[in-house]
Amino acid sequence: MTEESSTVSHLSVAMTTDRGEMSQTTGGVDVTSSSSRGAVVYFECAVVIIGVVGMVANGLVVYALVASKQHTKHELIVNQNALDLYSCVFLIITYGIKLFNVRMTGSVGYWLCMFISSENLLWVGVYGSLCNLTVIAAERYLKIVHPVWSQKHLRKWMIHSVIAFIWISSFVHQMAGSVGPPSPRVA
Repeated sequence: MTEESSTVSHLSVAMTTDRGEMSQTTGGVDVTSSSSRGAVVYFECAVVIIGVVGMVANGLVVYALVASKQHTKHELIVNQNALDLYSCVFLIITYGIKLFNVRMTGSVGYWLCMFISSENLLWVGVYGSLCNLTVIAAERYLKIVHPVWSQKHLRKWMIHSVIAFIWISSFVHQMAGSVGPPSPRVA
């Protein structure tokens, strides 16, 4: 065994990742894999495109319901499309920021990171959408299985209260563990 090979075999290898980019340091030489970053960029572009298509589709459905004056009869369906539209908008914003690798410094960066980059506002819409689908299923069940009870007891104010509760509870549920004052080193 030569002196050079024994020295190389005892050197430590440090590997770090930064947003999908693999960097390996061996004996003072950095080697970066750009193929993994390329895959991340393609994924983020695909997610943004999916968000744009979803935003356009949900926007058209909401517009059609309002234009045909059906939004007063199907409040939960309109709310479902509004929640999905909200989710698509924040999907575009979140992955757009990730795609363009926006630097987040200072207190503005702290708040952007807490709400946007951490995907909290995106997941508010997703969680609200799941809750709204549950409410739609329960409302349809009551209208089909118990039509007399539904006509007698189910009121518009109840539907509107549930819609407000869905938006508020999804925001509180998602933000409960992440909202707090910025640390002194960020401010």
